[in-house]
Amino acid sequence: MPEPLSYSIATPRLGLPMLFAGQAQKEATVNEAFAAIDFLLSGGVEGIASVPPTAPVAGMAWIVGPAPTGAFAGHSDKIAGWSEGGWRFIQPSEGMRAFDSAANAFWQYSGGWTKALAPDLPVGGGVVDVEARACLAALVAVFEQIGILSST
Repeated sequence: MPEPLSYSIATPRLGLPMLFAGQAQKEATVNEAFAAIDFLLSGGVEGIASVPPTAPVAGMAWIVGPAPTGAFAGHSDKIAGWSEGGWRFIQPSEGMRAFDSAANAFWQYSGGWTKALAPDLPVGGGVVDVEARACLAALVAVFEQIGILSST
């Protein structure tokens, strides 16, 4: 006889709440999952903040910075999204990326949030190749502009 299916209370990657047969008020569980999905699928955040913004608009999200205070206390590195019901905190999963509109750069989560920094441009050397250096500088500038690399 096959084993009966069993489910945990949350999805393994994003921690979204699961429904159970006979569960009362299923809409609360489903709506909570939809709110989390809405913040995560957009892939964008307003920036990094350790202090909750004073006038957030529904749908805005931030990466919670180090040493968070106020409503962000205890939620370092999580994604904090503002909704009609208040703050929602979502633990990022390994490899998750978020576009920071304030820094115009992508952050990636791997045990903490990091962003790809632009490499140092070449200097010195015995032979100066002005064209090659100009090309490298132009590539780095384009990568910074589209958010692949960051100069800070």
